[in-house]
Amino acid sequence: MTKQFHDNALSGETLDQLFNEARSYNGWLDKDVSDDRIRAIYDLLKMAPTSANMQPARIVWVKSPEAKAKLAELVMEANQPKVLGAPVTAIVGYDIDFHEELPWLFPHTDAKSWFEGDEAGREQGAFRNSSLQGAYLMLAARALGLDCGPMSGFDNAAVDKAFFADAPRHRSNFICSIGYGDPASIFERSPRPDFDKFNRIA
Repeated sequence: MTKQFHDNALSGETLDQLFNEARSYNGWLDKDVSDDRIRAIYDLLKMAPTSANMQPARIVWVKSPEAKAKLAELVMEANQPKVLGAPVTAIVGYDIDFHEELPWLFPHTDAKSWFEGDEAGREQGAFRNSSLQGAYLMLAARALGLDCGPMSGFDNAAVDKAFFADAPRHRSNFICSIGYGDPASIFERSPRPDFDKFNRIA
C-alpha cells in the first residue's frame, strides 16, 4: 500500500498506475495506439531532465506491419511475438554527436565545447541519458493509459543498420513495446526488495 503524504504527492491511484500495479507485458490486446498518442508520449518524456538538457535519445516508433516484420527478424526468438503483436515498439537509441544540438538546447553557456574531442565521454553520456529518457518514455506511456514491455535481447548492430542507416552516429539502446497489455500474458510479479536491503541513508 502506498503511504499518503499531505503535500503535492500524487494520489495512490495514480502511483498504482505508474508503479505499484504497472507490469511489463509480454502480449497485447488488439487495440491501436494512435500517432497522436505516440506524439503525446514524446511531448511528456522530453520535459524530464537530462544532463545539460542534452536530449540524446533518438527514437524510431515501429508501427507498420513492414517495420514490425523487419524488427522481429532482429530480436531473439522469444521476443518476436512481443514485437509483432504490439501496436508499436519504440527503438530507444542515442546520438553520439548530441553535442552538436547543444547551442540551442542549452544556450546558457558554450556547452558544446565541453564534449568536443571526447567521443568516448559523449557515448557514455548519451547512453546514460538515453536510458533515462527511455524510462521517462515508459512513465509517460503509463500516464497516458498504456502499458509497456521493455526488452533487450536483440542484435544492436543489425538494428542500427536497419533503422538508423541514414544516421550512422546513432546507436540503439533498448526497445520497448507499447500498447494495451493482455493480462493473460504476465505471471505473478517477481519479488521487490525492502528499502533496507539495498539502501542506506548516510
